[in-house]
Amino acid sequence: MIEVRLNELIAARGMTLTELSHRAGVTTVNLSILKNGHARAIRFSTLARLCEVLRCQPGDLLAWRADGNEPAPESAADTQAAGGGASYS
Repeated sequence: MIEVRLNELIAARGMTLTELSHRAGVTTVNLSILKNGHARAIRFSTLARLCEVLRCQPGDLLAWRADGNEPAPESAADTQAAGGGASYS
């Protein structure tokens, strides 16, 4: 399952869905579908515009979950930020 973290990002930036809609050029209806987890797909161009306006990476906006109840596993970026990560010899 892919989780869309749009609510968290717009709240953290003090932005409304309507403001994001105007700034990113994406309809409020489409953003609402994304926000509520009802989207079946997203175009890369839309994802790029959202990331530009929200000043984030695609991984900040989208997260994978094994099912609806389990938290997403740590990403490689999270592991590296915590001081871990792969070691190459």
